[in-house]
Amino acid sequence: MNANRRVAIRGIIYRDGKILATKQKDNDGNEAKNWATFGGGLDPLESLTDGLYREMIEETGIAPKIGKLLFIQQFAEPSDATKEHLEFFFLIENTADYESINLNATTHGFLEIARADFIDPKTNPILPDFLQTIDITDYVENDRPVYIYSKLA
Repeated sequence: MNANRRVAIRGIIYRDGKILATKQKDNDGNEAKNWATFGGGLDPLESLTDGLYREMIEETGIAPKIGKLLFIQQFAEPSDATKEHLEFFFLIENTADYESINLNATTHGFLEIARADFIDPKTNPILPDFLQTIDITDYVENDRPVYIYSKLA
């Protein structure tokens, strides 16, 4: 295990050109500036899909139906270029189940998340940045190779 590498998994819940995204809470409990997808870091020796399943339930209270791998992102920590991040973005197929999320009924949602909503990634600041420019519909609806985005120091 590499202490300088963090592996995370993310769920892409996509409907009508919009992504279900979250505004995290900062350390003071205030709403973050950017939107982000649901997910988080893997536990030691946890599989990608087991980790995503766990994270989605912790943050939304809803069991995901995990679909195909859409994107992979690799980047260096902005404050420390020796720390690498790998993120795997999977399609969540049961979109209709996420129409309403009660953050107060989740184990982590209320503590970590200020709010959640379906947003247009073309007009809202969402991380990672590539979600603002890539044709997500094409990747969701078609058999395309996994998109790999790498931004290392």
